Amino acid sequence: MGRLDRGVRSSAVVITCSTRAAAGTYADRTGPLIVEAARGWGFQVEAAVVVPDGPQVEQALRDALASGAVLVVTTGGTGLTPTDRTPEATRAVIDREVPGIAEAIRAAGVAAGVPTAMLSRGVAGLSGRTLVINLPGSTGGVRDGLAVLEPVVRHAVDQAAGGDH
Repeated sequence: MGRLDRGVRSSAVVITCSTRAAAGTYADRTGPLIVEAARGWGFQVEAAVVVPDGPQVEQALRDALASGAVLVVTTGGTGLTPTDRTPEATRAVIDREVPGIAEAIRAAGVAAGVPTAMLSRGVAGLSGRTLVINLPGSTGGVRDGLAVLEPVVRHAVDQAAGGDH
């Protein structure tokens, strides 16, 4: 897809949800992939915000929404471990779900030969006019998710802002 029109709000926020990355145990490898992709799609985006799994995810989402971003993409915290709570934090801040996005991301992972992609509990939805999307925490899952998003994210953001179908 082409770049966003100059007249359209075009800021995005990327949030990495990882206790180990937040503690510095290892470098965030997925947030930078999303930042690079979002910039390529025409969004203005700073480096990824890195927060530990748990209550700080919801606060990071609320901060991102308060910033006026039109797109918020998270990575991590979508699995089955007890600390994976990103979908719950996302549901607490969205008004309406957009289930087709999350379904397509899971399906792309399975189609790429990763059967465990179906275990991702990621969601997508709208908070006001901001599109919020959960991606998995693996680099492969993020790449698969970005491939799904690229052809539709601009249209989705334009629609959320009140654009025509």
